[in-house]
Amino acid sequence: MSRPTNVRVRGTTLYFLPVQTRMPLKFGAQVVDRVSCARVCVRVEDSRGRSAVGWGETPLSVAWVWPSPLTWEERETRMQDFCRTLARELPAFDASGHPMELGDAFQRHRLHALLDAHNAAHAEPMPHLAALVCHSLFDLAVFDAFGVLHERPVFELLGEEFLGSDLAYFFDGDARFAGQRPAHYLRPRQNLMPVWHLIGGLDPIERDDLTGSEPNDGYPVLLRDWIRADGLRCLKIKLRGTDAEWDIARIVQIGRMSIEEGVLWLTADFNCTVTDPVYVTDILDRLLIEEPHIYGMLLYIEQPFPYDLEAHRIDVRSVSARKPLFLDESAHDWRFVRLGRELGWTGVALKTCKTLTGALLSLCWARAHGMTLMVQDLTNPMFAQIPHVLLAAHAGTIMGVESNAMQFYPNASLPELAVHPGIFRRREGVLDLGTLRGPGFGYRGSEILRALPPAENL
Repeated sequence: MSRPTNVRVRGTTLYFLPVQTRMPLKFGAQVVDRVSCARVCVRVEDSRGRSAVGWGETPLSVAWVWPSPLTWEERETRMQDFCRTLARELPAFDASGHPMELGDAFQRHRLHALLDAHNAAHAEPMPHLAALVCHSLFDLAVFDAFGVLHERPVFELLGEEFLGSDLAYFFDGDARFAGQRPAHYLRPRQNLMPVWHLIGGLDPIERDDLTGSEPNDGYPVLLRDWIRADGLRCLKIKLRGTDAEWDIARIVQIGRMSIEEGVLWLTADFNCTVTDPVYVTDILDRLLIEEPHIYGMLLYIEQPFPYDLEAHRIDVRSVSARKPLFLDESAHDWRFVRLGRELGWTGVALKTCKTLTGALLSLCWARAHGMTLMVQDLTNPMFAQIPHVLLAAHAGTIMGVESNAMQFYPNASLPELAVHPGIFRRREGVLDLGTLRGPGFGYRGSEILRALPPAENL
């Protein structure tokens, strides 16, 4: 719907920021020791010729989006190339609107064609999830620029005053959503949020797990030290999904330490490695019998099964009857959330790295259908952390937000930490968003003393 507040994208400037982990992160079947963060500056313009710039950033998390025998370098290079393609194509996309309208239209009418063209030149196709991650930084930057242009925070721009299309338009004409906007499903901003700590498959728990190669950089290494230093009350456990005895032992080991240290909640993440629900239900049933306290601490289970729901239509009700079961990689957009609900999933893990547009639509559809919400991390440093925690602050999650960049590359965000200490450091088990203020996402970028690499030649 045409409105004077609508904008067009007029220009993009793209950067890649390399980040090295201080400790390896085991992610499914792959070990991560570095990541490239894609950052973009987008300029938008309204019908009166007023313009503003906004920023978006996302880690190109190859291991999460693209399990493959291809080398890390091959996959990362292709994702970077696709970001360059998007940086050229977005200003050429002939559309005007609210950021949600622009993001939705680009995904419906352009992203798939660009991905098909990219994949036609390669033997192995890049997954749609990887394309969404590449698009997400542009989507975020448009939201930020829109907020700057209208001198309002992003999450105050999601009602009828600024967004012409109602949710029925986005949800393929579903009359249930006629006249509704995302603001209807959001919560007032929560500035203090419980924070989840990630325990990777290679993370040392006890001193016997140390190899001597761990960093001596002033940050904790052992889990007990992390719990005490950051006052943690919520722990997320990465599991193998292919070795039940290891998985149970890992949960029990961490669970017993958690009880000793006053941790309240646990969750288990299988990262799409399980193919039979019996694998998960057997683990849960054993915990219920043998470790009932630890079983009770498990707040939910995250994405045990292959993320392509259409290819793997697994009935998961036996798992969700025991514990809330959350879609993560599978929740590409609200249509996959709908399919997941039909198969028995009960919750959705939102991520800004699948575009804020998509996260907001999934949030609205899920909440309208009684599903529970969580906001999960992609080990977000620097600018990527800020929209991530803001989404959680407005989403009304089951329990706070996951945030683990301070575990794996804390020094990557030191310039941002100086301006937003409560967002880039965990204290007393919470994040504090009180420093976020101003229009857009409230980055306060002019105060952050970060030198950027040369912009990409597009």
